[in-house]
Amino acid sequence: MFWWRTAALLLGAIFLALLLQPIVGWRISLAVLSGSLLALLGYHLYNLDRLGRWLNDPTPDTVPESYGAWEGVYSRLYRMVRAQGKSQRKLSAALDRFVAAGEAMPEGVVVLDSNDRIEWCNPRSMQHLGLDRKKDLGQHVAYLVRLPAFQHYLTTQDYSQPVILRNVAGSDTILSVQLVPFDSTRKLLLTRDITQLERVQTVHRDFVANVSHELRTPLTVVGGFLETLIDMPDMDVATRQSQLKMMFDQTGRMQRLVEDLLTLSRLESGAEGREDRVDAVQLAQILAAEAEGLSKGRHQVCVEVLSEAGLRGNYDELHSAFGNLVSNAVRYTPEGGQIRLKWRLEDGCGVFAVEDTGLGVEAQHIPRLTERFYRVDRGRSRSTGGTGLGLAIVKHIAQRHQAKLEVSSELGKGSCFRIRFPANRVLEPQELLLSSK
Repeated sequence: MFWWRTAALLLGAIFLALLLQPIVGWRISLAVLSGSLLALLGYHLYNLDRLGRWLNDPTPDTVPESYGAWEGVYSRLYRMVRAQGKSQRKLSAALDRFVAAGEAMPEGVVVLDSNDRIEWCNPRSMQHLGLDRKKDLGQHVAYLVRLPAFQHYLTTQDYSQPVILRNVAGSDTILSVQLVPFDSTRKLLLTRDITQLERVQTVHRDFVANVSHELRTPLTVVGGFLETLIDMPDMDVATRQSQLKMMFDQTGRMQRLVEDLLTLSRLESGAEGREDRVDAVQLAQILAAEAEGLSKGRHQVCVEVLSEAGLRGNYDELHSAFGNLVSNAVRYTPEGGQIRLKWRLEDGCGVFAVEDTGLGVEAQHIPRLTERFYRVDRGRSRSTGGTGLGLAIVKHIAQRHQAKLEVSSELGKGSCFRIRFPANRVLEPQELLLSSK
């Protein structure tokens, strides 16, 4: 269209000169033709100049306007710039979404160039590796993460498996770090916090080791005595009875351990138990009777009831939790000591407490008492028949009832174990009467 319009203007100028020639002569006709050509040239040069100045800042709003052959050119430029701007906005929005996704990722992401220099990093990677996005862009990542394991990982260039880094940036976090090439020159450095996973694996290993250790001693005793009985069929009756009694005690210990393990496994599985209306006063009296049976008269057991309220929860689980606290008090309180079972309300919350005048626990041991197989005195615990799982069971039962286990103790003066139930678990005495009917 541009060339057709230009050709039409040229032909028009020639036709005008030919029309004027018979009237004004060749000289004036040529002058008119020359003027027309100069005007056409000026028109094109003027629009070329406008186009060149617009190209310095090509925006849709500043596209020049003209007529004739250049009108179509500027119209096409306007449409092209509008389309290009729309595409750029789409690309910019997509890039913003990508950056926002990278910023929100729970794992750390660092973009490295061909020389392993940092081009971009998200907040989680800054937290993991101690990076500063304002200061560290353009820095070589090896200058900022100086752990030998990471340096070796970069040097070997074997990125098929992640490398585990500990004590990064002065913290106790454990990181899994892997490099992933994503084009011909760049790499992604991905970081993941595996501290909790490592702790779970450590607990699992310790649990297996502790169970094996706890079972090894009774199995060794039973196996040794059985071997003796086989090798000495004519053993005297008194010795035989003594060994049979020791084997019975050890098998009872293994049975208690297995039962506690099964109970703990059931509690940790998260299976919901039934909800009962529990008469806390009656349960406290039952537990006091059981404590007197365990004590066999060696301790003074008393019950202090300051409220007639009950509890909403699983009766068997609450009986097990309270019973563990009571049996621990009996085991670790010397003869002549006192054991008190208390039930009361505090600020609307139900509190069941077991106090004793026993050996007590040093302050540094209290936070770990609910760990499986944790014992303040391993030898003393075994001699009293404990499995090392009682308080772990109590903690899980308390958590299933939205309650909290509180421990206070003083070495040589005794201990107090309290389970504090939230107000929504407390039942008024009238509700207990309705359930009994």
